Amino acid sequence: MIRYHYTGDGIGGFGRFAAGQPPAFLLGLHRSMLRIRRIEEEIERRYHEDQMKTPIHLVIGQEATSVGCCAALGDTDLLYSSHRTHGTYLAKGGDLKAMLCELHCRANGCAGSRGGSMHLIDKGVGLAGTSAVVGGAVPIATGAALAAWMKQEDRVIVVFLGDATTEEGVTSESLNFAALKRLPIVFFCENNFYSVQSPLETRQPPRELHKWAAAHEMPAVLIDGVNVLAAFEATRTAVARAKAGEGPSFIEARVYRFRAHAGAGDDSRTGYRDEAERQQWERVCPVRLFEAYLVEAGLLNATAIDALEHEIAEEIADAFAYALESPNPTEADLYRHVYAE
Repeated sequence: MIRYHYTGDGIGGFGRFAAGQPPAFLLGLHRSMLRIRRIEEEIERRYHEDQMKTPIHLVIGQEATSVGCCAALGDTDLLYSSHRTHGTYLAKGGDLKAMLCELHCRANGCAGSRGGSMHLIDKGVGLAGTSAVVGGAVPIATGAALAAWMKQEDRVIVVFLGDATTEEGVTSESLNFAALKRLPIVFFCENNFYSVQSPLETRQPPRELHKWAAAHEMPAVLIDGVNVLAAFEATRTAVARAKAGEGPSFIEARVYRFRAHAGAGDDSRTGYRDEAERQQWERVCPVRLFEAYLVEAGLLNATAIDALEHEIAEEIADAFAYALESPNPTEADLYRHVYAE
């Protein structure tokens, strides 16, 4: 049984958002999504080697939301994320070598080998932090938005959350507080319909998450999470609103993860979702769909795609080699990044 159908416009949905956008910008979005996809696939391919000493939560199938959202942010805008971190980290400009070092628990990882996949961070590009706790990043991001408002900083805070996070009490409290104080924050909800292996319909009464969020007195929109340009436009609108002092916004993007909740491979065979459902969503893969649109628009061809694939493959191979050659933590590293010894 297919519970959750794709209801977007497919390749026909890009046109109205692409009008007026420079070709270089559109091609950059495609490159970023393809890069994330290939990095994730290589992580998945190597994961069984047991060199990455961390749980992983792949974003394969959800690249459009990370890339589209981050394309609307500047370096000084802060991004917080949940346990499915790789897409937002890379899209915000995080260092790939530092990320892979972190996954391999090396001393020069982006969190000093302390966080693994679920706690990536790169303050230099505004990736302020990630949390493995469901809903853990939401109040932290709201606090950061409060600080930015109090200090009159020209920055917006964005926090990524999943559909299960809307079930946490702290999320309602954070939305309420953000609306009350008109904080410069964007709540970006990736609704992929499942919390681990529990479908949305077994966890919540029938409702649309963006309408639930709107009840907290803030603008809330529903977008096609497969459409990278829709994610960009919704975020750009919300960011402009926040910077104008008009307060928070909520974006619900309906997406679908092609792989298991955690680890490598697909877990549909366990029965919690129908494989036909996953296959239906794979037919509207955000990377392939946008690539097809760019080819149709005359902005991309097979030669350019091959060159891009080669460039990305070389970068990934070099980054993995760097991570595997990097030093393991030592006892002395235990005393770094602590408040007291």
